[in-house]
Amino acid sequence: MLRCRFAYSPAFETLAAVRVATGPQPPGHHARWLAEVAPRLKALDLRPLTLLQPRRGYTPDFLAPPPDGPVDSFAADLARIAATPPAQARAEIARSLAETPGAARTATGRLLLGAEPAEVVRLLAELVRAAWEALVEPYWARTRALLEADVAFQAGRLAAGGLDRLFAELHPSVRWHDGVLTREHGGADHRDLAGEGLVLMPSAFKWDQVVIVLDPPWQPTLIYPARGIGTLWQGAPSDAAAALARLIGRTRARLLTGLTEPAATAWLAHHHGLAPATVSEHLTVLRATGLVTATRHRHEVRYRRTPLGDTLATGPTPGRPDAHA
Repeated sequence: MLRCRFAYSPAFETLAAVRVATGPQPPGHHARWLAEVAPRLKALDLRPLTLLQPRRGYTPDFLAPPPDGPVDSFAADLARIAATPPAQARAEIARSLAETPGAARTATGRLLLGAEPAEVVRLLAELVRAAWEALVEPYWARTRALLEADVAFQAGRLAAGGLDRLFAELHPSVRWHDGVLTREHGGADHRDLAGEGLVLMPSAFKWDQVVIVLDPPWQPTLIYPARGIGTLWQGAPSDAAAALARLIGRTRARLLTGLTEPAATAWLAHHHGLAPATVSEHLTVLRATGLVTATRHRHEVRYRRTPLGDTLATGPTPGRPDAHA
């Protein structure tokens, strides 16, 4: 426990951004970013990186190795990727492709497995560099600020309540009990720290789940969505958004417009950088006024917008009777 530390990684943010930009899942809070990078995305052939990031399964760790220090520059990250031993890279690539039926038989899969491993490492390093320059580097200042703010906030929790409080409140899907840190829906893999410590790494682009790195030679790493992701791409509010904020208040407007899918109080608090009690208070008001509804899902209560809430958050649908009201 004495070796637990925080870090963040430009290379990991790049890999996660590729997944957001090319995957089948909705972009969530990154929709505005995705619209901006779409023209640059068309000029990139990211199929090797996409194939190596299965929706559920193993992504090669060498493509975004856990940082040795609090933060690496992208150049340092890229140098570490390029220096991966070819045999290690090939083993991790083969493991990743095996997670997706038929992936190894595609043209891209045959290239990744059949070409000289050292050449494959160079190819993948170049693709990570191109993705960084097109998708992440233009937005790195604001992304880094979000990650640094999360680290500062978590450090404050650590100072105020120790590791017990830090782990208990790190992310809604993480549980700390009796000396064991558990990720919900994380499978059966486990690793005894045995004095190695743990890297805690906030991420802006891995917004939807917690990721763990357990395999040697890397220090065990837990990557979690950074606190306040819902504020990352906020620009000047539109006339409609500004009017909604004046009507129901800025925080309630943020919660309502950000409630694009059912979510629990803890999840909303984490994504908007708010205290859970504050979110609960505002959700109570939104529910009482008919803008959101609540349903129980296993051990938690999830909130979703009502049709009236959808209309206020997104505007009336063209063609409906209230479209010109």
